[in-house]
Amino acid sequence: MAYTNMTRRAVFQGAAGLATWTALAGLPLATTAARAQSAAPYPILPQGRLIPGAPQDYTAAMLSGGPGKDGIPSIDDPKFWNVEDTNDFLDDGDIVFGLVENGVARAYPQRILVWHEIVNDVVGGVGLAVTYCPLTGTAIAFERGQTEFGVSGRLVNSNLIMFDRDTDTWFPQVLAVGIKGPHIGQALVERPIVWTTWARWKAAFPNTEVLSTETGFFRNYGVDPYGAYNAVSGYYVPQSSTLFPLMNDDDRYPQKTVFVSARTPNASVAFNLDSLREENRLETEVNGEVFTSIYDERLDTGYIFRGKTSASPTINGASAYDVSWSGGEALEPIDAFQAMWFAMTAFYPETKVHG
Repeated sequence: MAYTNMTRRAVFQGAAGLATWTALAGLPLATTAARAQSAAPYPILPQGRLIPGAPQDYTAAMLSGGPGKDGIPSIDDPKFWNVEDTNDFLDDGDIVFGLVENGVARAYPQRILVWHEIVNDVVGGVGLAVTYCPLTGTAIAFERGQTEFGVSGRLVNSNLIMFDRDTDTWFPQVLAVGIKGPHIGQALVERPIVWTTWARWKAAFPNTEVLSTETGFFRNYGVDPYGAYNAVSGYYVPQSSTLFPLMNDDDRYPQKTVFVSARTPNASVAFNLDSLREENRLETEVNGEVFTSIYDERLDTGYIFRGKTSASPTINGASAYDVSWSGGEALEPIDAFQAMWFAMTAFYPETKVHG
């Protein structure tokens, strides 16, 4: 496959930087459980998370994204607007990442996070690292305890590698498992966050707080250096090329087709968002586990549950995954996120795909 040879530093400077990349060999598959190590300064997922290779495989595949460590600065003292404060900044079609913790709703505009990638926040009393990788189109929230996470400046499979500032353990965002440092092999705990538009989020949560441009940094938050999502252009076009080599390449779909994705300790699954919109409910089976995905029309996103049931889902809407089931067995929600096609299959080549 041909790759566009452009570093993120070149993207941020508005110029193409040329480089020659060597294709990476395919890596063997394996499952690594969470290891018993010294206590981390943040919650660790007890059952671990699927990692299709040894941690050193991912460190060997790391590349510089251009800026160095903390060269893309995280937002560590976030300030927030009310809905009325956003009139001169957000359009209805702009992308926001929304979450609700203990009744507190917050929205994080993609136009801000594209310049920072991580917000260290406390929402409803829960310490969270709200993360966004522009290159893989993935927004994921993690419990951070009392530590802060920063941007390492390194990438693997075009994905953000973040680090915690207490122990300097490095975590690829999609993998969410330590690949370098004291907590290697341990998995971060995720929290529900949805990718939606500003119009949909503010209609669902009219009292939401919104991350403001008072970040402490001078950035042009009216411009996305990669293109635009409203309307889709530049790097975000489904058929466009990636910027960096991948550990695994799968051409069944255009590289940036959007999937609703999840991974457990034993499996990874992905549901085509366009197919989910059409069907409202999809099911698939992998490694003896059944997964059900349902569509939330209100927020134009999907949720994934472990199991299969004849029950009918009702989306109640107080938060993501606020779903009740009637007429049968309720299903267990599992953490899901939207991702570009290439991102899931680069990390998880055995992903079971529906759609």
